[in-house]
Amino acid sequence: MKLRLPLLGLLALLLASSCVSGKRITYYQNMEAVEKEAAAAKKGLQIKPNDLLTISVAAESLEAVQPFNLPVVGMPSTGDATRVSGQPQLQTYLVDSDGNIEFPVLGTVQVAGLNRQQVSELIEERVAEYVQNPIVNVRIVNFQVTVLGEVNKPGTFSVPDEYLSLNKALGFAGDLSIYGKRENVLIIRETLEGKTYNYVDLTDAGLLNSPFYYLQQNDVVYVEPNNAQKQSAAYNRNASVYISIASVLISLAILLTN
Repeated sequence: MKLRLPLLGLLALLLASSCVSGKRITYYQNMEAVEKEAAAAKKGLQIKPNDLLTISVAAESLEAVQPFNLPVVGMPSTGDATRVSGQPQLQTYLVDSDGNIEFPVLGTVQVAGLNRQQVSELIEERVAEYVQNPIVNVRIVNFQVTVLGEVNKPGTFSVPDEYLSLNKALGFAGDLSIYGKRENVLIIRETLEGKTYNYVDLTDAGLLNSPFYYLQQNDVVYVEPNNAQKQSAAYNRNASVYISIASVLISLAILLTN
């Protein structure tokens, strides 16, 4: 009877701890509290200095828009820089530190702080002074994010389209490891005013309404290790070797003294 009571207490403690650990690793736990129509708005990526853009101008008359397009170049064949493959590629515009690009005919165009659609409309309006009904297509080609910390496949990932959610980026990185701290994920973001440091809680469904649910170019996502992993890292991994050596020495000492 005396032994049974401690065993029952231990069983209750184990059940309680298993419930807590489950809540700590489950994503979006209060989903019912989030309004269906309140999903994070897709406002488009804001163009920043050092971004690389491809911009193509089209119209009914190809000759008329030719001066507004950079020459299309072929890419070198793999392993041979002297041979040009048949796959053409648009040249890119580099956004300078002042947020400008140098555009054919138009000259300096301020693009930093605008999204892709706004840049298209701006250039269309200015090209329309020379060409009837121009169509401008803009793409950001340096959209990549870095995921570090307690994930299964950390790294830097290039994104082909304009929208990348935080959970998709974590999917690229193989999801969090069991040791990742889900309540305090850091997102480092470069803005026109400088770097910002923001923490989000993956276990809170309110994240879907956060301005950090959709990532921007050059964002860094860092998943902090939980307390158990920190304690494990602090433990000297060579301690078992030292203990084995000490036990051998002690055994030898006992044998020699007997």
